Amino acid sequence: MTVLRPYVRRTAHAIGVAAIATGAVAAPAGAADKAPTTQRSLQHQSVTVFAHRGASGYRPEHTLAAYALAIRLGADYIEPDLVSTKDGVLVARHENEISGTTDVADHAEFAQRKTTKTIDGVAISGWFTEDFTLAELKTLRAKERLPAVRPGNTRYDGRYDIPTFDEVLALANAEGHKRGRRIGVAPETKHPTYFRSIGLALEKPLLRSLTKAGRNSRNAKVVIQSFETSNLRSLARQTRVPLVQLTSAKGAPYDRVAAGDSRTYADIMTPAGLRDVATYASWLGPEKNSIIPRDSRGFLTEPTSVVRDAHRAGLKVVAYTFRDENQFLPADFRDGSDPNAKGDVFGELNAFLEAGLDGVFADYPDSADVARDWWEDR
Repeated sequence: MTVLRPYVRRTAHAIGVAAIATGAVAAPAGAADKAPTTQRSLQHQSVTVFAHRGASGYRPEHTLAAYALAIRLGADYIEPDLVSTKDGVLVARHENEISGTTDVADHAEFAQRKTTKTIDGVAISGWFTEDFTLAELKTLRAKERLPAVRPGNTRYDGRYDIPTFDEVLALANAEGHKRGRRIGVAPETKHPTYFRSIGLALEKPLLRSLTKAGRNSRNAKVVIQSFETSNLRSLARQTRVPLVQLTSAKGAPYDRVAAGDSRTYADIMTPAGLRDVATYASWLGPEKNSIIPRDSRGFLTEPTSVVRDAHRAGLKVVAYTFRDENQFLPADFRDGSDPNAKGDVFGELNAFLEAGLDGVFADYPDSADVARDWWEDR
């Protein structure tokens, strides 16, 4: 395939982010620069930038600082992954096992709570949010999940606590009011079958929080995501908020696995499967390899028909996850041999926007915002 590269190579380091004294928010310099217009075969489209777990390339993920910075960097939506506490409060963590993103292992008072559980069929050892009250979780502090990849972010370890979903919504509302634009929120329900099985179903508290924040409506700039299907079908009957059916390049939704249903994510992404998704959801959220696969050497190949088929079914498509570091990029766009150095993420994003994406999940929302500007101003 022919991949169009951006005309000016930049990195997130070149854009630059300067922290204020608290390390909470910062804005990039030069992010308004544009590349020259090029010819495109696709029609002009609007692209939505979702800040993946906040500005997680710059701050420990799922902290109010990461979300606030993402808003400063131009994200349309911030994305809190939601899990439950023992007392039924939704908090923002990528997983309910929290040893990789908090300092829980350093708290002697919680040492006896380390355990092994089976989550979605996989045995996992560590500390789990559902074994802590909110008050107990608030004594913990967040830390960088990828310290070897993003060592600069470790200077923020210990600064921030675990936010509740209510706090994330309050931040989005306050920042939107201050900036004169509505800040979108894209909550993802994590392991809904598991949490329902232990009496801590996520859906009711999620909708209750949205209602409290004035966000439980179709036009509230909220989308709800899930890798499972049954909870999205249930939510479609309870709210008018748009839904996102997430998929993976491999495997199957765990609710189907638990029910003995043999249908996989690949089945969801067939034309017939996508038409079914469109009966309850507005978006498809595939892994980016489902859009443009890589060959055995890591180079991009030809786009699949997933975006075209989803559009024909009436679905928008948002792909995950775009990250600036070489190790996450296709071989086409790596810059040098250091896996942690920044590569040409703009080239990768351009290739995927050429494939017709309506939205992207990005760890560095400023990079996605620049790529989006290039694309929309072409």
